[in-house]
Order: sequence, then structure tokens, then C-alpha cells
Amino acid sequence: MNKVIKTLTIAGSDSSGGAGIQADLKTFQEYGTYGFSALTTIVTMDPEDNWHHRVYPMSPELVAEQLKTIYAGGPMDAMKTGMLGSAEIVKVAEEAIRRNGQANVVIDPVMVCKGEDEVLNPESADAIRDLLLPLAEVVTPNLFEAGVLSGLGRLTTVEAMKEAAAAIQAKGAKTVVVKGGKALGGDEAIDVFYDGSEFTVLATGKIEPAYNHGAGCTFAAAVAAGLATGLATREAVLKAKDFVTAAIASGYAFNEYVGPVFHGGYRLNR
Repeated sequence: MNKVIKTLTIAGSDSSGGAGIQADLKTFQEYGTYGFSALTTIVTMDPEDNWHHRVYPMSPELVAEQLKTIYAGGPMDAMKTGMLGSAEIVKVAEEAIRRNGQANVVIDPVMVCKGEDEVLNPESADAIRDLLLPLAEVVTPNLFEAGVLSGLGRLTTVEAMKEAAAAIQAKGAKTVVVKGGKALGGDEAIDVFYDGSEFTVLATGKIEPAYNHGAGCTFAAAVAAGLATGLATREAVLKAKDFVTAAIASGYAFNEYVGPVFHGGYRLNR
């Protein structure tokens, strides 16, 4: 029997299926890995209130119990974090990573729900910066998150993305991907990868319509799964870019508010 490759997500639940642990587990499966999940939060979206998000955190004790169950079979080949919900849960994640000698850690520093523009919990953002960045093989902030973690505020250019990536890497992460996606002007969806010495600009043509709900979670999960399967960090990031681009191109309109990526797009359209 071939060795089972194990991947873990510590993240929130998106019942619409596009993001969160649902996106992560689908991505892990597409990469041929066995996915584990520790649920941190439940997010609901109200179609009667302009798709307003409500976030319900789990208790830190419950998250810790889930992780104790997961690690009963030994460490994972790679893992990622997503929405953690509170500084206490960030601490639980940090302790589990350290206690189990977990390698190939991907930190997706989720601070805001799509369509919202305020940090969900400023204390958890600080805890991610202080406790998790030093453990990260890769950290994958979007423009908003990169602006918060770097202290640079709003990022509007590729040069600003590079500056933010360097500032975040200096806080302890081995490598950084600042996800610009479709947020910058122009015809390209641009991300910036920084390995501590060299910047790589990852650019693809923008896809219209852009069904991109869950793209960030999917990208980070793909990076983790790539590391788990033995790819070097740069190769894992490059494949993840291709994977999420295909997922966006294969996405669909769920309702008038959101269109999720389709996680099977990379496999089905090769």
C-alpha cells in the first residue's frame, strides 16, 4: 500500500462550500492527500440581509480537543491555518504546531470575511503576527491582511506588495505570498512571492466573470498540499497559482451575492 499523505486545516466552516474547511478539504482531495480538519468558527451569511456575515467561534478547549484527536496518529505531512477567530485559538494552534514538531506550515492569516472591510478580531491579528508567522514555511496574506501584518496599510501597487512581503518575511516567516488577485488595476491577476532574497511576480490574465469566492483559502490549501506531496516551496506556490486560476475559471454563480471557485477545475480541464 502506498504511503498516505496527511494534510490538516485549522479553519472555519463556510456552509456555502466555497471557502473555509470545505474548500481546504476539497483541495486536499484533489491533490491526492488525506485531509484532517479542526473547526475553529462557523460563519453564516444572511441572504435576507445583503449576505451579511456572522461569525461564531468555537471554544479554545474544543479546538484543542480536536487537535489532540488529529495528532493521535502522528504529525501531518503539511498543514494550514485559516480563520482562527480569537487570540486564544491562535495560541492553541501555535502550541499544537510546536508540540508535534509540525513542518510545512502554511499560515493563511484570515482577518476579514469576503465583502467585509474590518478586521474581525484585532487581538487575533496581533497573535497571528507574533505567534504563527515565526512558524510559517509560507504565509499567504491578501492585500488587506498584508497591509495589516506589515504595518504599511493599504497596498495599491506591485512595489508596495513587494515592500509588504519583505516586512512580513522579516517578522519570521520563511517565505511570503502577497495575493493581489484581481484587486489591482490592469488586466492581470497579480501575486508576489518572496523567499527572503528574490521576488517572483505571478501574473495571469484576469478571468471574467470572476467567480472567486474561496480563492484565498483554496490557494493556501493547495500550497500546503503541494508541500505535503514533496514539492519545493517555490514549485508548490507556482502549482497553487495554476490550481486556483483553473478553479476560478470553472467557478459558478451560487446566487446574486457570491460565486465560488470550483475545486475540480484543475483536474477536469487539463
